[in-house]
Amino acid sequence: MRQRDVFGLSEAASRLRYTAETAGHVLASNDGRWAVVSTSVTALIAGSIAWLGAGLMPDSRGYMHHHDRSMMPYQLFLKLAGRTTLGEISYSGLVPAAAASDAIAAPHIAAADPLDNLLADERGGKNPDSGRDSRTVTLDRGDTLAGALTDAGVSQTDANAVVLALARVYDPKAVRAGETFDISFTTAVERPIAQIVYTPPGQAAAAGDGEDYSSGSIEAVPETPVGKLLSLSYSPSIDHEITIARGTNGEFTAHDVHKTLVARDHRAGATIDSSLYLAAMQAGIPADIVVKMIHMFSYEVDFQRDLKPGNSFEVLYNYYYTPDGQPAKEGEIQYAALKVGGRTLALYRYQPKDEPAEYFDARGQSARGMLMKTPVDGARITSGFGMRFHPILGYSRMHKGVDFGVPIGTPVMAAGSGIVRQEGRLGGYGNFMLVNHQNGYSTAYGHLSRFAPGIRAGSRVRQGQVIAYSGNSGMSTGPHLHYEIRVHDMQVNPAAVKIATGERLSGRDLRNFLTGRLHVDGELASMPLERRVAEAGGELRAMRD
Repeated sequence: MRQRDVFGLSEAASRLRYTAETAGHVLASNDGRWAVVSTSVTALIAGSIAWLGAGLMPDSRGYMHHHDRSMMPYQLFLKLAGRTTLGEISYSGLVPAAAASDAIAAPHIAAADPLDNLLADERGGKNPDSGRDSRTVTLDRGDTLAGALTDAGVSQTDANAVVLALARVYDPKAVRAGETFDISFTTAVERPIAQIVYTPPGQAAAAGDGEDYSSGSIEAVPETPVGKLLSLSYSPSIDHEITIARGTNGEFTAHDVHKTLVARDHRAGATIDSSLYLAAMQAGIPADIVVKMIHMFSYEVDFQRDLKPGNSFEVLYNYYYTPDGQPAKEGEIQYAALKVGGRTLALYRYQPKDEPAEYFDARGQSARGMLMKTPVDGARITSGFGMRFHPILGYSRMHKGVDFGVPIGTPVMAAGSGIVRQEGRLGGYGNFMLVNHQNGYSTAYGHLSRFAPGIRAGSRVRQGQVIAYSGNSGMSTGPHLHYEIRVHDMQVNPAAVKIATGERLSGRDLRNFLTGRLHVDGELASMPLERRVAEAGGELRAMRD
């Protein structure tokens, strides 16, 4: 070995020995050991970051020497994103141009046949109707049927076609706000994933650098239409149903079905504990039938003063049902009796020739009086006729009417047929209405919230017609209706005034009435009294509410 090599080895051994001694001194102290550890950790972190960064960097050599992979330039990406012909197609990414040479040759990727998909789903046990969905559309005020359908996602073409089909069997203008339509449509199936193949221009690719990627060849799978309307169902009434369905030819056809309703008779009754209305509802009698019964006796009975606990009633009425047993609409009360004050008031329905149907007692005397004693339903008297301490003025004065405590907005009915003489604001009455009747009678209504549409001075009204709504206007301490009966413009006590009664049947009408009364009496004797109109009553009340 030459002397120079020996000297080099000796120098290296000396440096190694010095390094070992220095490391021993450093590791002998706590500060030295912590310095070594921290330096090692820092180096490890820095190395990891550098390795990750290198992995994310594209291999520039691949673009210089290989053309089996191409990067899409940003300009072309923006151009592609702005193309409306591709719609909402999901992109799986870029594929190597060489590997997708077959795809380049084809104009697009063929989508699977829908029939093949249905057969595959059937073999796999899937529901063939799983691609359908349904929705309920409610027509808002001021909206059109076509507008409501398009707002729900139906295409304008399908919406117009459905309205045209409906017009063949029903007037679309008769559709009212709040009515509902049940529609069914195809759900949005999974869209095909388009495979995009980008091939740079041939001349630019051959150049190897300075490539112009502003143009190229893009192929995509056309989008399959989704959300197609299949059918629409609409019921103008419970016995009328219209179904509009799309045929195999794509056209809509309307099917108009009128259900035949079946009338069923019910005989019900109960003992009154608090009010006639509450007792009848507890007996399961539909609310609309209860209101009719109250109107029948409103000419003869003051429901606030005359009714007492222990009084009773019974009623024979019919109700109409659909063929599947669903309650559809109320019928008529054939008979009703009310035991009050030790007497029984029994009324029968009869329609004289060329006149509307009315209710008569057993002798053929009409129950309809010239004026109703109570112009609001379910009211309680909060202040009667006579002297009283005025709660606002602070002194006693004559109260020339009757106050009925009812919530704001309660319908107020005309106590009798006549002509509206005054309508508007009047001092302490607030919103006020005065109706003239025959023989010098008139009725006044005060503290109203508003007047019924179309009712104004000079309007002719019929007995029982809603003419206004109760309120709290004028000099009032709470919601109520102030009601007056006037005779030759002088207020009288409504509870004491003698009001003329209606007509009395005679001749052929009386004979026909008595024959019909015997038939009703026989039906009452043969039918059991329903203390509770079973489940149908609850369904009817729910439908009414």
